[in-house]
Amino acid sequence: MIDIALVRRDPERVIAGLERRGLENARATIDAVAERDRTRRDALARVNELKALRNRASKEIGAVRREGGDASAQIAVMREVGGEIAGLDAVVAETDRWLAEALAAIPNLPHDSVPKGGVQANRVVRQWGSPPDLPCAPRPHWELGESLGILDLAAAAKVSGSGFTVLRGRGAALQRGLINWMIGLHTAGHGYEEVRVPYLVTAPTMTGTGQLPRFAEESYVTEPDGLWLIPTAEVPVTNLHREEILSGTDLPLKYVAYSPCFRREAGAAGRDTRGMLRVHQFDKVELVRFERPEASAAALEELTAEAARILELLGLHYRVVLLAAGDLGFSSALTYDLEVWAPGVGKWLEVSSCSNFRDFQARRARIRYRPERGAPAGFLHTLNGSGLALPRLMVALLETYQLEDGSVRLPEVLGPVLGFNGIAPAD
Repeated sequence: MIDIALVRRDPERVIAGLERRGLENARATIDAVAERDRTRRDALARVNELKALRNRASKEIGAVRREGGDASAQIAVMREVGGEIAGLDAVVAETDRWLAEALAAIPNLPHDSVPKGGVQANRVVRQWGSPPDLPCAPRPHWELGESLGILDLAAAAKVSGSGFTVLRGRGAALQRGLINWMIGLHTAGHGYEEVRVPYLVTAPTMTGTGQLPRFAEESYVTEPDGLWLIPTAEVPVTNLHREEILSGTDLPLKYVAYSPCFRREAGAAGRDTRGMLRVHQFDKVELVRFERPEASAAALEELTAEAARILELLGLHYRVVLLAAGDLGFSSALTYDLEVWAPGVGKWLEVSSCSNFRDFQARRARIRYRPERGAPAGFLHTLNGSGLALPRLMVALLETYQLEDGSVRLPEVLGPVLGFNGIAPAD
């Protein structure tokens, strides 16, 4: 969450940042937060005055009693003081609850380098490769998948309804192989530690990374347990260090995790719903980093390059897009999207969002670090990115490497991983 000290020190900066995001009523929101914060601080100051008065009076009452005097008047006054302190404590407690809820609903401030505007203002930073020169008219992946016998959308709809997929045979093997291959590259080649995490998490865990309370309607929750199905492995992995103080000598910490991801996609009806483009459950390899604040900008560039390396090894045409302020995720200060070209659907498909959250998530989850022995603890920076997300990666592979006879020839780098180099209708 944003730093309340920044609201006190420079409210105009906070308001300007939120207005760049397109947040409605940004000024009214921050004015209300600042007013409640002043109320809290005034109440605390008065409580401290009254407690100091009570301490002095207690000593005076004790002295009067020791001398055999009557302290009933002073005691009566202190009862009134005690009642005022109790009332002010209640004001502080209620204001703390209000501020916690209000701050939890305010998105992160965009980095100064982020363009102003919405999705139309997103900026292409660079491209790699070129569109494939196909020997045939490109077919969309749902046609390819069904003709190859590897994608069974009808069975998925029968089992779970719309927005789900069933992969068969070499389709299932391809996805499993891609996951293992990507994790291996990130651990052996990029220095990440692999972790396996729960797929059900508590509400505080979802709150720590910014999914709650803002995106409750986008998520699945179990009853009566109150556990949430994760929308990404970022949620449990980031919270591995919730409420901890890490040693600066241990940073950076770099984790990679595979998980299924569950998203209701509320409000997404009618948008990219065919085939595997937008589904309620999908697999993803996630990269999460914990960094010193001064190192996080360079870490984002490195993380983005690590995710992009997957696409380069697979020979897939991609571009890196810097998101504008109005298109940023709730918790992000700066995000690069990796978009891969899918010739069958004729679209750029997002397969990774690489984000620097700065200290936003760390404040929510209370993750701090001590720069050196004896130094005061401060909030570190968290980053994450998909490395990469499936099934859109599968879509790009199938559509990019399709052949005229309806088969798919896979990139050579996958042969040793999969044990096969292509998928034909008879497979």
